[in-house]
Amino acid sequence: MARNVAETARKFLLLGQCVPTVKQNATKIRVKRLELDENLLMYFRKDEFYYCHDPVKKCKTGDIVLIQALPHKMTKLITHEIKDVVYPFGDITDPVTGKKVAKAQYREDIEKQAEIYGKLDSGFDYNKAPARGWQDGKKDFTSKPTYTKFHVFDEEDPYAV
Repeated sequence: MARNVAETARKFLLLGQCVPTVKQNATKIRVKRLELDENLLMYFRKDEFYYCHDPVKKCKTGDIVLIQALPHKMTKLITHEIKDVVYPFGDITDPVTGKKVAKAQYREDIEKQAEIYGKLDSGFDYNKAPARGWQDGKKDFTSKPTYTKFHVFDEEDPYAV
């Protein structure tokens, strides 16, 4: 019975968010699940972390990705692989309608309101905005190696987590 459950668990695809890690050729993915508390009969969020094989660095920190279990473990930690980047960080798409979202409104609704009431020169234009990653190395340091900071030092390191 336990073997069948383990085999079916490998076939499932999981949706999670990429978080910073120090592991080389691997990405750490946080998968949110709901766990039932049988005393209260309520579900509470529980985060599970998976290390996924990602040698080409498809995903960056904050991306929503689809992962699948490997047929055989690569190492003790690396048990899954990244199938696809579903939503890149900062470019939110409504999964039901497929429309782009900014805060709590669709982008096309914001553009319609701007046409009706008059567009401001200081307003942000999503069509002219460059793609994510153009500030890599300038202000975007998600591609830099990170590490866990265990001690407090006088100098602040921007790559510490």
